[in-house]
Amino acid sequence: MIAIVPGTRPEIIKQAPIIRECRAKNLDYFILHTGQHYSYEMDRAFFCDRALPEPKYNPDVGSGTHAEQTSRILTGIERVLEKEAPEIVLVQGDTNTVLAGARAAAKLHIRVGHVEAGLRSFDRQMPEEINRVVADHISDLLFAPTENARQNLLNEGIEDNTCCVTGNTIVDAVFRNLEISI
Repeated sequence: MIAIVPGTRPEIIKQAPIIRECRAKNLDYFILHTGQHYSYEMDRAFFCDRALPEPKYNPDVGSGTHAEQTSRILTGIERVLEKEAPEIVLVQGDTNTVLAGARAAAKLHIRVGHVEAGLRSFDRQMPEEINRVVADHISDLLFAPTENARQNLLNEGIEDNTCCVTGNTIVDAVFRNLEISI
C-alpha cells in the first residue's frame, strides 16, 4: 500500500498526476492530507477542481510556528502510519509536511519516496532548504526531476541506485489543466 502525503496547495497540484496514475493502475493507495494549508481556496478547491479522491485522513494541523506545526504534522502522520502500515510513503517538495512525513515513516521503518528530490537553493537560511536536504537523506527512493538534481544528490553522497530522474509532475499537471488555466 502507498501513502501519498500532501499538506499544501502546491503538493496537491503536483501529486495529482501521481494520484491519477495510482488510480489508473488500480494500485492500493490512500491520501493522508495533513492540513498544512486548510482554507477552501488553498485546499479543498484543488481536490474538487481536479476531481481527486477525498483524503482518507486529515489531521487538520493548521498554522503555527515551524516547530508547532511540524510536531503536529509528525504526530498526526505517525498515528496514521502505525494504523495503516503502508509499504511506502510518498512526499513531494520541501514543506513541513514533507519533513514530518519523511521523518515519521523513516522512524517507523517504512520506505520513503521523495518526489522532487535533489532540488537545491544552496541557501541554508531558507527553511525549505533544510526540509529538502533532510527529506532526501532519510528517503529510500529519490525521484529527481532533472539530471542536475540527481547530480546534487550524488554530490551529497547519496547512492546512485536510489536516485531516478523522473521529470517534474508540475509539467504533467500543467498539461492536464491547460483548459482551466486559460
